[in-house]
Amino acid sequence: MTQFRTFLFDLDGTLIDHFRAIHRSYAHTLPRLGLPEPTPQQVRDAVGGGLENALLKFVPPGRLGEALAVYREYWNRTMLDDVEAMPGAVALLRGLRERGASLGVLTNKVGTSSRLICDRLGFSPYLAATVGAGDTPWLKPRRELSLHVVALLGGSPSSSLLVGDSPFDVEAAHNGGFPCWAVTTGTHTARELGEAGADGIFPSLQAMGERLDLAGDQRS
Repeated sequence: MTQFRTFLFDLDGTLIDHFRAIHRSYAHTLPRLGLPEPTPQQVRDAVGGGLENALLKFVPPGRLGEALAVYREYWNRTMLDDVEAMPGAVALLRGLRERGASLGVLTNKVGTSSRLICDRLGFSPYLAATVGAGDTPWLKPRRELSLHVVALLGGSPSSSLLVGDSPFDVEAAHNGGFPCWAVTTGTHTARELGEAGADGIFPSLQAMGERLDLAGDQRS
């Protein structure tokens, strides 16, 4: 294996493809506030820093509470629709866990939603913790959050790796004192991830598994 013994994974764009459900929720919410329905690209450009920060790119601050109420009610009813594991996600988690690594999810998606999704997609048996928005006072890329999750997993920054798909993930890892390997299956290109300082860039989780020298089936 590598020097890494603790792995922190982002969810959206990294372990899961949830974008259809996310866009559908924005398309449901904004017209109900009398605002235009956003395009998929507009939503892609907005997400990553937590729901409140993303919604503020579409609604004025004075209407954020109203937007959150509409969004969350719809999201809670429909969030398990159209959610899929990225190719290779389960195999990568299983392979790392079988090698004795400690694994966790670190996401700006709401923690309660994140745990339901991890249960649905079969990730949870391999995870020691799933930490999302609302579980702590922090969001990525805060240093406190990165170190908190590493501690939950019983690790240390010197042997930790964050796997993500965005500059938020790169910054969160570096703020915690450890590297970030990024995949281009989310909202950012290899060039953007390189400019953000990603320590490794991969086209897929399967390719990352090969770099980690994991044996076994990487198809699931």
